[in-house]
Amino acid sequence: MENISYGKIVLIGAGHVGSAILDSLLRMNLADEIVVINRNEKKALGVVLDASHTTAFAYSANANIRVGTYEDCKDAQIIINTAGPSIQPGNSRDRMVLLQTNVQVMKEIMTQITAYTRSAIIINVSNPMDILTYIAQTEFNYPRNLLIGTGTLLDTARFNKMLADLCGVDAKNVTGFVLGEHGGTSFIPWNAVNIVGIPFHDFQKQFGLKKPIDREKLLHEVKVSGLDIVELKGYTSSGIALSVCRLVGAIMRNERAVVPASVVLTGEYGLEGIAMSLPCVISRNGVERTLQIPLDKEGEKNLKICYEYLRNVIESIS
Repeated sequence: MENISYGKIVLIGAGHVGSAILDSLLRMNLADEIVVINRNEKKALGVVLDASHTTAFAYSANANIRVGTYEDCKDAQIIINTAGPSIQPGNSRDRMVLLQTNVQVMKEIMTQITAYTRSAIIINVSNPMDILTYIAQTEFNYPRNLLIGTGTLLDTARFNKMLADLCGVDAKNVTGFVLGEHGGTSFIPWNAVNIVGIPFHDFQKQFGLKKPIDREKLLHEVKVSGLDIVELKGYTSSGIALSVCRLVGAIMRNERAVVPASVVLTGEYGLEGIAMSLPCVISRNGVERTLQIPLDKEGEKNLKICYEYLRNVIESIS
């Protein structure tokens, strides 16, 4: 095993998402050293200089921030990949339009990374999330527990916030997961949704709602909210940056936190041959284990739909 510099993060990509992640890592004091890699080195230098000046303030960590190369991966604890184009306003409502371009980008990046390390935990942020996570792990035989996609972590945060607003509570009191694809076939196991132990089917009575919550409408709003933000703002950055930091924090602090993340399946629910989001125990070792929420018949049906869709996409590019 390579020597690891604990606290060292390599951030690949200096676009809107990469810059937001860098800022959030500093604000949350999650790294001792952050190395930024970008094809346009001048842009990377600009991002690094801008961020480095914030370290003079009390709320920003005095981390060592610099521009680097893939050789810096050799002793990194965590590598965060944000490289490749993202959805643009007006061009699509489907992340799969990025498939061909970003598959090639991911293969190029993994070739570079694996030339220097197989010990760093890789967090993939680029889309289409589950396809790229699967290719990165399987085609390069990277340790499964060390390759994590942000997956439906942000979708879950959006769901918890929307549901909490409907019930008039803090989103941090909601327990519920969006699982499956980070995309159109994602689903919610409603039988597992609760607020401080109160099951979903009791929400109307317990929280004084005038009418039952429309599950299909809520799930649809969760699915399209990121795409809506792109149309309105031009890109998404804040939510995904905090999602990445949630994973980084769990790794750095060895939290063994349970969060939804995209991983390659190895028999969960009797499935394999894809990556998708399941609740994962995240620690300094990456994915300690995956958890299988008991699904009702509706959940089993939605899981099958998601699996078949992702499997068909993978087979189409094999």
